[in-house]
Amino acid sequence: MELFEHLSLGFGVAFTPINLLYCLVGCILGTLIGVLPGIGPVATIAMLLPATYALPPVSALIMLAGIYYGAQYGGSTTAILVNLPGESSSVVTCIDGYQMARKGRAGPALAAAGLGSFFAGCVGTLILAAFAPPLTELAFKFGPAEYFALMTLGLIGAVVLASGSLLKAIAMIVMGLLLGLVGTDVNSGVARFSFDIPELTDGIGFVVIAMGVFGYGEIISNLAQPEHEREVFTAGVSGLFPTKQDFKDMTPAVLRGTFLGSALGILPGGGALLAAFAAYALEKKMKMKPGEVRFGQGNIRGVAAPESANNAGSQTSFIPLLTLGIPPNAVMALMVGAMTIHNIQPGPQVMTSNPELFWGLIASMWIGNAMLVILNLPLIGIWIKLLTVPYRYLFPAIVLFCAIGVYSTNNNTWDVWMVGLFGIIGYSFVKLGCEPAPLLLGFILGPMMEENLRRALLLSRGDWSVFVTRPLSAGLLAAAVLMIIIVMLPAVKNKREEAFVEE
Repeated sequence: MELFEHLSLGFGVAFTPINLLYCLVGCILGTLIGVLPGIGPVATIAMLLPATYALPPVSALIMLAGIYYGAQYGGSTTAILVNLPGESSSVVTCIDGYQMARKGRAGPALAAAGLGSFFAGCVGTLILAAFAPPLTELAFKFGPAEYFALMTLGLIGAVVLASGSLLKAIAMIVMGLLLGLVGTDVNSGVARFSFDIPELTDGIGFVVIAMGVFGYGEIISNLAQPEHEREVFTAGVSGLFPTKQDFKDMTPAVLRGTFLGSALGILPGGGALLAAFAAYALEKKMKMKPGEVRFGQGNIRGVAAPESANNAGSQTSFIPLLTLGIPPNAVMALMVGAMTIHNIQPGPQVMTSNPELFWGLIASMWIGNAMLVILNLPLIGIWIKLLTVPYRYLFPAIVLFCAIGVYSTNNNTWDVWMVGLFGIIGYSFVKLGCEPAPLLLGFILGPMMEENLRRALLLSRGDWSVFVTRPLSAGLLAAAVLMIIIVMLPAVKNKREEAFVEE
């Protein structure tokens, strides 16, 4: 009964005209920018973060959450129509979605992605509402040692679950940790790694790195592609809704993807991405029906399952953020940044000190998902037309918008130059095949890890055994060590490489 009371409070907050408006604005903006090739939810939220400064905290977070879902829906649209994943978790959708589009079945593919995402989003939000309160009770038992151990587990999880080379993922994490050390030391007040540059004494701005690496980096990468390689469908999409047979095929795939995504989304480090790959792998192992299209040639299950999984995973990834204050992926790291901007300390105290924000955000997720289905299905034709806008008009506008956004955060031209520098660094990551998301996680978690490590050592008078003598801390560190051992086993290592191969 308590859950229903909380949800009624949440819907009371979410259904106010101003919050409904910002939820709608977030959904539209997210879909609009998510639909553009190479710009996923991380870049979208990074670009639009400055726009939330003047808003009330609840409205700001509801809008950002709307942008998140909108960008996810948009990501699947580009994956299906132009074989360009709008975000990393839409990579798998390209395999069958693009083949369906080439066969003139773009409508059913987009509808399957939209409806699957809506169902998965609703289930994921229900799980979040049900499991967040008990997890919050557990979070109050966490001290500095436990938080340090949990963040260590989170970073190792990010390395293990990052696509591609383990060595590159570790390098990204370490680079993020090092960038997080730039600025003023919390304990001594001494500037470190600032190279006598006054602007660096406050540290490198979170928005600067996010916009540079994800926004500008992706833009430069897209401009590097020859124009003739960008195939765009300008013909109208006929037959929007899937057939009866399509519904029969996709329903079990959506259910499997939803429950797999809900479980894997909670894991630290790319849960939604792993969920999409795992759901696709699971569908390939299911028995094929007579006359069913083969995977890789336009099977609707290959679109419905990963899209459901990544949406369910994106909803349940709010659980560690809202209950423990730990961002499990790059988008949640941006949400931490947004909460900090509004003087809200992410963690277990949010539910007790700010219940309107906590439950209002959860309730807005249902409303946002419903808005997206209503918005996206009738507007598929418009999104296709938007994809025909020449890149030479599109990208200068995005670059200008980023520059204005980052300048407005501190009214400082230094930040604009820094975004440009990180844009070049982001492009070099793309060329080197490095996944930049672990860098952002390392950057966010680094200062928090350092603070909790030093606090734990201060309380234990310099005794390092505090991390293994406290049961919760020891258990989390043991899980981290176990994760490293398992991933280093040759059989697991080979399976992991197979799982992340894009067919």
